[in-house]
Amino acid sequence: MTLDTSTERGRHVAARLRGDIVAWLTTVRPDGQPDTVPVWFLWDGATAVIYSRPNQVKLRNVASNPRVSLVVDDTHGGADVIRIEGAAAIDESHPACDASPAYVAKYEAHIIDLGYTLPEFAATYSAPLIITPTKYRT
Repeated sequence: MTLDTSTERGRHVAARLRGDIVAWLTTVRPDGQPDTVPVWFLWDGATAVIYSRPNQVKLRNVASNPRVSLVVDDTHGGADVIRIEGAAAIDESHPACDASPAYVAKYEAHIIDLGYTLPEFAATYSAPLIITPTKYRT
């Protein structure tokens, strides 16, 4: 599903998806319990890319159930929350995060603040999770 950026609201949502640093990813455990974690993400206009450490719960959950929600929160009273429902897939062929100029531009300062070099971070967060939206709720 494509985000309609011909509308003012669509352009606003796209800007938030490009600029916000943290989103909340909800996956579903095999026992049916939702599991929600904060993530860094890169919005490319059609999909969201999240880089994870391998063998994390979110990756195991997606392997058994690809349905996810990604929420970009608004900490100013909840009037501007963006919810994306979609399908997630682990894509080992996706470029590493340090090979993505857009990801580096968005997160390099944060990566350095955490004490990583870009290559160290890319080696640690080496599992790309791609979310393809099926529904936007704003």
